[in-house]
Amino acid sequence: MFSDWPLLSLTIWLPILGGVAVLLIGDKGDAAGMRRLALLISIVTFLLSLGLYTGFDSSTADMQFVERTAWIPGFDIYYYLGVDGISMPLIILTTFTTVLVILAGWDVIQKKPAQYMAAFLFMEGLMVGVFAALDAMLFYVFWEGMLIPMFILIGVWGGERRVYATIKFFIYTFIGSVFMLVALIYMYYQGDSFSILDMHKLKLNMDEQVLIFIAFLTAFAVKVPMWPVHTWLPDAHVEAPTGGSVILAAIMLKIGGYGFLRFSLPITPDASQALDWLLISMSLIAVIYISFVALVQKDMKKLVAYSSIAHMGFVTLGIFVVFQIMANPANATGSGAVLALEGAIVQMISHGFISGAMFLMIGVLYDRMHTREIDAYGGVVHVMPVFAGFAVFFAMSNAGLPGTSGFVGEFMVIIASYHANFWYAFLAATTLVLGAAYTLWMVKRVYFGEVANDNVRALKDLNSREFIIMSILVVAILALGLWPAPVVDVMHATIENLLQHVSQSKLTILVVNQ
Repeated sequence: MFSDWPLLSLTIWLPILGGVAVLLIGDKGDAAGMRRLALLISIVTFLLSLGLYTGFDSSTADMQFVERTAWIPGFDIYYYLGVDGISMPLIILTTFTTVLVILAGWDVIQKKPAQYMAAFLFMEGLMVGVFAALDAMLFYVFWEGMLIPMFILIGVWGGERRVYATIKFFIYTFIGSVFMLVALIYMYYQGDSFSILDMHKLKLNMDEQVLIFIAFLTAFAVKVPMWPVHTWLPDAHVEAPTGGSVILAAIMLKIGGYGFLRFSLPITPDASQALDWLLISMSLIAVIYISFVALVQKDMKKLVAYSSIAHMGFVTLGIFVVFQIMANPANATGSGAVLALEGAIVQMISHGFISGAMFLMIGVLYDRMHTREIDAYGGVVHVMPVFAGFAVFFAMSNAGLPGTSGFVGEFMVIIASYHANFWYAFLAATTLVLGAAYTLWMVKRVYFGEVANDNVRALKDLNSREFIIMSILVVAILALGLWPAPVVDVMHATIENLLQHVSQSKLTILVVNQ
């Protein structure tokens, strides 16, 4: 039914054009109508994205819903879109999260609400474009473009140190992007094509692969973010408005992991294998060291921000441990490598749900008390019992409680890591202790005990809008935690195809005439 529809273009351009319409209505017109229009556009975009799932053929690794039109013919640059089992779930996560963010800012944002709503709609379309682009230059345009609305969101609706946070955010991401652009242009001159799928077929010597891999690493590691280029994230989260933090954690961090899967592994498999020890080490440091950093935070947003870095360490661990798994004779079938990559993607989606929920809960408290300091709270459960119930559930999910999505992805990566090295699995599993430690520490001090002060005593429980948002997230977390098969099944053929790329050397062969 949907195969003949330009679903990808509709999912990209509907929110962008909708954002223009919201801006045209503006704050001085029908404010309520503007909000309803923004919500309607986000819901329709989400429903369109579901067509990608219902019309998706999970038995093939081929790109689907492909659209290809000449854009800049002189440089062989095309408006080239398509999805596979890796990108399609991430597109749905993007459109799903945007609906919740629009709802969350419904009556909270009083300063320039039309611009606020439009920024998220623009960002939604651009992020979908990143996941759907099959032309390298189109990917780069979407990649850079999505940063502009986030830059504006932090700079206009952010906290007291928003200028510092936006400049730091810009510098980190811009430097990484420049190196990636150089790598993309180099590969164009090597293969006469900006098609990402053609780049997957390029034969490159080891020096070329290493340099291209490092160029990609500077861009994608910053976006994840990996240790030690993670320091921009806590500042950005703390200063960003609640909706900005949700999109940043739930979607933007995933684009780094997606970049490794779409570019680094299939284009530079030999360099990825040679440097896998570096990425694995960085991932394990993020899981362990950053968890200890989270333990000492006094600001709830900073704690969850550092928690995100630790949890995203599982994504990069799952991606780069595949080489050592495949080198292990005991894993001749390759099932461990499949489990590692599928676990990494499930972890990305799960983290999108849970981190988004955690930041929304903090946003609820901040909207009422205008502070994120843990010491300012205590005994919230006595005055906001419904809110506290949701908050504890999300906290347990963040700690990896079995039955929630927070357990599934991490468990898959830990089991897969065991196929490579027992110590990888052991060190990664420490998150089950450390994650529970910093999460329960926050829960105890914020939600339980005696009511801390009159400000806490005056708190009001969730309203109907907030209750609906939290309930939707609970359903999503439980659904993925109890029944991950609908997500895993659609990516299986794509993952097996990716592993075929990874297992084949792309090194050029020098032939010497005798």
